[in-house]
This record gives sequence, structure tokens and C-alpha cells, in this order.
Amino acid sequence: MKRVLVTGGAGFLGSHLCEYLIKKHYKVVCLDNLDTGSEDKISHLLEFENFEFVNADIVNPVDIYVDEIYNLACPASPIHYQSDPIKTIQTNVIGTKNLLELAKRNEAKILQASTSEIYGDPIIHPQEETYWGNVNCIGVRACYDEGKRVAETLFFEYLRQYNLEIKIARIFNTYGPRMQIDDGRAVANFIVQALKNKNITVYGAGMQTRSFCYVDDLIEALYKMMQTERRVTGPINIGNPMEITILDLAKRVIELTSSNSKIVFSELPMDDPKRRNPKIDLAQKELSWFPKVNIEDGLMKSITYFLNKV
Repeated sequence: MKRVLVTGGAGFLGSHLCEYLIKKHYKVVCLDNLDTGSEDKISHLLEFENFEFVNADIVNPVDIYVDEIYNLACPASPIHYQSDPIKTIQTNVIGTKNLLELAKRNEAKILQASTSEIYGDPIIHPQEETYWGNVNCIGVRACYDEGKRVAETLFFEYLRQYNLEIKIARIFNTYGPRMQIDDGRAVANFIVQALKNKNITVYGAGMQTRSFCYVDDLIEALYKMMQTERRVTGPINIGNPMEITILDLAKRVIELTSSNSKIVFSELPMDDPKRRNPKIDLAQKELSWFPKVNIEDGLMKSITYFLNKV
């Protein structure tokens, strides 16, 4: 039975990944400092003998035996990663280095949950892995964007210097059950506002686009990437290529919730990307992966979850 470390394992994506791995009979060590994660998300897993929770922070060195590491440790929502930007940088740089050192000591495979924010406010569309991005390195999102970029650099330096087996997945917008009520991103915000019949806040004119991937599809892709042969390092885009405007998303949520909410418009945040859409040819080729859940089904599953939370 392989022993797998999932950092950020009590978070939205991490909890789903822990559950997925337990069902595949891995021994799972879930490590989280609970800054944005929650024990509620993993409480149903504590009954399993092959699940262990460790309350710790990857900014501090980690010393346990593992065969594989999935690094999902870092707030992904702007309101959370901007609340303590220096800590966000430390998590992405110092924390990532600590995990790479752990992988080196254990001769373990390690996967980095990177991000589409690597591309910044892109001038190439759709975004493919060869694009270097358009990031404001001193902007309010830079703590996350540049932190993730440095993390990718560290991964490749450990590959070149120590021949470490690495995997980098660039995750595009993902949604689904176990998102936080105060997540701050569009899907969670719109659903919570709609269920409360409050005004739905759309930034700018709502013409900016995103591509939303349901969490189950995303987790399957991360697992498949970990199983690839050594030569498949990534970066590989993981996301749903169906592009939708934020305004259209708000309208769909109102319709699906039968809400009385009205759409109101607010000023667009600094450096908010205008278009975000992944080219996933590489994921299809190397992982034999393509998202299966359409936006309506995924939104309904998410709405059902939030009904019990608001």
C-alpha cells in the first residue's frame, strides 16, 4: 500500500483528492494548517484506517516517510491569498522547497498543483503550456501568481540538479461541493447570493471569461498525471475548455436556483484577467483525459451542496 502525502488536504480540492485516494486503497496522510482548510471537509474520512490527519504548515520542514506527494497547500482565492500576501509567498516558495527536499530524501514522486494564474492576464488565447504569461510582478495578485511561478522553477531545478521525479499540473478554475461559503470566487459567490435572494455582484461589465471545471474531473486528472511515466513532467493544463462569460454564469445560477436576485455591477479588481481558457491537447495526449461534467450538471451539484450551508 503506497503512502501518499496530500498537503492542503483539508481544503476544497485536497479533501476530494484524499477521498479519491482512499477509495483506491492508498494510505493517505493529509497535512493542513487549517488556515483556509477545515476538519469538517475530512471528518468523514477519519474512520478509515488508511487515513491520517496532521495539523502542520509546510513552511516548516516536514519529516515523514511517503512514496508520493501532492502539493495542494496554498489559498487559491484572491481574498484569501491577499489577506496575508507574505505568508502566501512563503507557502509557495519556502513550503514548496521543503516538500521537494522531502521528496528527495524519500525518492518520492511529487506533483505540484500549479495554476492558470501562471499566465496572468493573457495576451495569447486560448492559453497553452508554451506561453510564458503576462504577469504584473508587483501587483496585488503577484504574491500568488509569482509565488506559483517560482514554485514551478524550483520543481524543474530539482529535476535538473537531483533528477527528482516531478509533475506540474496547471489548474484552471475549479468548482463543486466543499467550496467555502466565503470563497470569494464567482461560482461560490453567485450561488450563495442567489440562494439568499441577494443581489449578485458582477465585476466590470461581466464580459471577462472563465472556463469552469467540475472538481471530480479535476481530481481524476491529477491522479492520472501522478501515474504517468517519468518523462511526463508537465506543465500540463488541467481545465474545462468550455469558455463562458461571468455575466452568463450569473444568469445561469439565477435560473438554476429560481432566485429573485438581481445582477449588480461593481468595479473590476486590479489585474483581473479578461479571458481565461485552457488548451488541453497535452492533457488529452498524455493523460487520455477530457472533462466529462457539463456546467449545468456541475452547478446543480454545487447548488445542492450550498443549500445545506446557507
